[in-house]
Amino acid sequence: MTEIWFIRHGETDWNRQRRLQGWQDIPLNEFGVNQASLLAARMREEARRTPIHAIYSSDLQRAHATALPVSEQLGLRVRVEPGIRERGFGVLEGLDHERIDVLAPEAAAAWKSRDPLRPLDGGETLGQFQSRVISTVDDIASRHDDERILMFTHGGVLDIIWRHASGVPLNGPRDAALLNVSINRVGVQGRKWQVLDWGDVGHVADEVGNDVVP
Repeated sequence: MTEIWFIRHGETDWNRQRRLQGWQDIPLNEFGVNQASLLAARMREEARRTPIHAIYSSDLQRAHATALPVSEQLGLRVRVEPGIRERGFGVLEGLDHERIDVLAPEAAAAWKSRDPLRPLDGGETLGQFQSRVISTVDDIASRHDDERILMFTHGGVLDIIWRHASGVPLNGPRDAALLNVSINRVGVQGRKWQVLDWGDVGHVADEVGNDVVP
């Protein structure tokens, strides 16, 4: 079995403003940089107890910048993987989550529908996004049999991961949080996934942000 620790990036200003980020390359804010530092200290302690064999990150800087302090602590290079970047939200990117129904009603309706085939103007369908994430994780897991690896990624990706590992459909209710710098452990054996632990933010305690928009 491959054990993957999926870690959401630290906080950005757009997270705090509840603006959809998608493929926009938004940097960590000061709070997010501090979260990444606290995470790195946690990973240093974890690695003393159990080996960590590789680090992967989305190619967007908010994930990569969260991974770098961990990389420095563990002495492992960050392998950039575009397949675990956030969903492309097209015309919704940059919009305030509370106002998308007014500013881009058709695209907002497509996003909220959770229909895997419904087009999203300028972005990915939910089905395309799901296929990209699952195939990327399966491919990486196949290279790391019986190893433990870290993947730095995004809230939307974590949603897909949790659903696939839990057997919950894309349009089903999700009762798992998608917190900044949370550690979310999944076991992958062949094509079978299982949630081992979810939403661990013990390293940041009260400093972690809320379950905010992607």
